[in-house]
Amino acid sequence: MIMTHTHYHFDHVGSFLRPQALKEARAAYNAGEISLEKLKEVQQAEIKNLVKNEAATGLAAVTDGEFNRSWWHLDFLWGLNGVEAYEQEDSYKFHGAKTRTTNIQLTGKVAFNPEHPFFADFEFLKSVLPDGVEPKVTIPSPSLIPNRDGRSDRWPEFYGTWEEFLDDLAQAYHETLLHFYELGARYIQLDDTTWAYLIARLLDDPANHEKYVKMSEDIVYVINKLLKDLPEDLRVSTHICRGNFKSTYLFEGSYEPVAKYLGQLNYDTFFLEYDDARSGSFAPLPEIWNQRKNVLLVLGVFTSKHPELEAISDIQERLDEATKYVPLENLALSTQCGFASTEEGNDLTEEEQWAKLSHIKAIADKIWD
Repeated sequence: MIMTHTHYHFDHVGSFLRPQALKEARAAYNAGEISLEKLKEVQQAEIKNLVKNEAATGLAAVTDGEFNRSWWHLDFLWGLNGVEAYEQEDSYKFHGAKTRTTNIQLTGKVAFNPEHPFFADFEFLKSVLPDGVEPKVTIPSPSLIPNRDGRSDRWPEFYGTWEEFLDDLAQAYHETLLHFYELGARYIQLDDTTWAYLIARLLDDPANHEKYVKMSEDIVYVINKLLKDLPEDLRVSTHICRGNFKSTYLFEGSYEPVAKYLGQLNYDTFFLEYDDARSGSFAPLPEIWNQRKNVLLVLGVFTSKHPELEAISDIQERLDEATKYVPLENLALSTQCGFASTEEGNDLTEEEQWAKLSHIKAIADKIWD
């Protein structure tokens, strides 16, 4: 097992391409042709097969591939109390592709939902684990709940102050993570596209600089509040995502504008996108790492958007560059994102997906052997 303390040098963000049988079952369910029970049967059969493949590829922490959800974030968010789904007027504007129009909005005060369906999903994942691997939970960051600048946040309808809203949001997540822990989770990841949005805004909108600084500070407040007083053996990571839909993206820009805020977050692990020039250089890494000896930075120098396998020499060169800023033992390797942030998935095959992960594992073994 490749690891630093309780961390792995070969890891994965979490989502996997949906098998054809699962795509067909979800389409049939949406059309009213099969029951929810039948859909779940297909989901669980495919998750069981997925977990075997993950373990065979060498992953020490495995996920359910997000097979039980349609979106990487919305399915979880509308499972919280005080949040519901709705259809907005326009889709998310990715470079070269359009998503569906689903979004979420507040319907009351945000609160922990002890009956959240993700808990049952986790228990099933745990029940089909091969020996020698642990289950990993992936959920969206609370920063994905619409903020004060959102089109549909409605927070003033339910809260007297913005700070009360932030406190409830942090508490709902804190209780959620604790319940996952009670069910046996020891590795939870919060996926977050908001930092990539703030990078773009801080670089391109100097007139509103203070507004984006306040948004950054609010995220740090909520994250650190929800992480406070969690069990010491619960590892919580984050994935700073720049958008991943049908092999396209939303945002670009160096981590430099937000590095000092990322360095204030009390996460154990940071998954950072570095698969192309959109992410800038490794120069901001020391500020994110912040000299905390137990923090791991997982460099997404491999891409999940395309099937081509990165040259070993190129990866070694990039790691050599990264170690000018952070010790090798505090680094790890992964794709920059999952393979299917939504059920549509990226433009590669399942075989190419597994080949990519096997390629990363082989390189990680050579580097950290």
